[in-house]
Amino acid sequence: MLSRKSPSQNFLKFSMTDAKTVQIRFLPNDVSVVATVGEGLLQVADRAGVMIPTGCLMGSCHACEVEVEEGEAICACISAVPPGLDEMTINLFVDPTW
Repeated sequence: MLSRKSPSQNFLKFSMTDAKTVQIRFLPNDVSVVATVGEGLLQVADRAGVMIPTGCLMGSCHACEVEVEEGEAICACISAVPPGLDEMTINLFVDPTW
């Protein structure tokens, strides 16, 4: 019989055994920090001393929208460091309304 693990148990197993690091660079501040694949972008930014504004924390208000490689805009509050990269650049938008 197969045993079923909860998603948090699977994540914990992954993060402890297969943790790969990615160099994250925040622009325009030009601040870099090492992050782990799967780590939330808001957590990485906070650790780097970079402030990303937030609103709903569910990705619907887009207050936390940032730009990653290829000009793709993502909501940092619902995004994590993706696998398969050695480095990642995140360009912060400055919206005075947030």
